[in-house]
Amino acid sequence: MRERVYRSIREDLASGVIAPTERLGEERLAELYGVSRTPVREALARLLSDGLIERDEHGLYPYRPRLEELDGLYELRVTLEARGIRRVLENAELQHDSEALTAELTTWQGFRELPPLPDAELVAVDEQFHTTLLQASGNSALAEALAVVNTRMRPVRALDALTPDRVATMVAEHITIVESLLAGRLESALEQLVAHIESSQVRVLERAERAMSMSKLGLALRG
Repeated sequence: MRERVYRSIREDLASGVIAPTERLGEERLAELYGVSRTPVREALARLLSDGLIERDEHGLYPYRPRLEELDGLYELRVTLEARGIRRVLENAELQHDSEALTAELTTWQGFRELPPLPDAELVAVDEQFHTTLLQASGNSALAEALAVVNTRMRPVRALDALTPDRVATMVAEHITIVESLLAGRLESALEQLVAHIESSQVRVLERAERAMSMSKLGLALRG
């Protein structure tokens, strides 16, 4: 029950069903999801630990993105992921782990046939794709650093409302990047990867700016 409530609240936070200015009261959420307050309380504690919600003097509210952090995090993400491809480009003795890349390709080709739900869980699947690509370059330290960046970005990325069209674009771009890597077209893969991340950055920043504007309005109203 608590897992179901946790996932429901998380998805509603990501999709915008729960407004950025909405106070997350246990009683109201219990009524909304048709459960007792206990699984709601446990779900909120987990969401607080995840960084998807935060507490102020008025109670619990959806996480309010801090825009000044996002550009730096995206710059670091691009640097790390691009370095994975460049290190193979710069050293003829290195090559990507084709087995790991083929497994990812199979996964995303499957998503092309049967698209995943455009919910918050897709963010985790997307993170796994990028981490695997970086790990496949042969430098586990780069992949570990990317995992830290993903953790910091995840609450803001979860605010990005994924639509079926957006999911289809993500799937197609992932497939194209992996196919380029497997074919040895590393320069093309690098360009495709950077363009893919930068496109995501634009959308997430726009969404975060709107969320922050709504949050400021809510704070003004609560004040």
